[in-house]
Amino acid sequence: MFLSDSLLFSFCLAGTGALLFLLIYFIITLSDLECDYLNAQECCSRLNVWVHPRIYAHVFLNVLLLIHGHWILVLFNLPMTIWLALEIASVPKSNLGVHDPTEIYNKGQLKLHMKNCMIRFGYYLIFFFAYLYCMISSLLEGDPINRKDEGKIIDSI
Repeated sequence: MFLSDSLLFSFCLAGTGALLFLLIYFIITLSDLECDYLNAQECCSRLNVWVHPRIYAHVFLNVLLLIHGHWILVLFNLPMTIWLALEIASVPKSNLGVHDPTEIYNKGQLKLHMKNCMIRFGYYLIFFFAYLYCMISSLLEGDPINRKDEGKIIDSI
């Protein structure tokens, strides 16, 4: 363990917050496509840039938690990691990425991508508050105030 628990959970909180902002960007971009403010090519090129950094950030947080021995949090994060990896692995070779402009309107792909973003948003929102709770509890775990001198009154100024 090379980080204290409070610093570890601070990193997890910042990473999850960044992923939340990224998912808000995904939701806004997909809704712009749905309302025809963006064309499919522009929307998909904007979203595909952020697919790999999203999984890298999630795996990095998982590795940090694994190194520090927070097994329960790793086990709760593992399904999302597998889901993100399978999403990337299931992209056909002919597509440009997870979000393909030629197929985004076929078979309800746009609604599926929007539903997946909302599920991920809820997941990361729950974990944001879980990491916040863990950070606060790790900060309050020790006694930050030296209470041995609490009864003494300082007479000299």
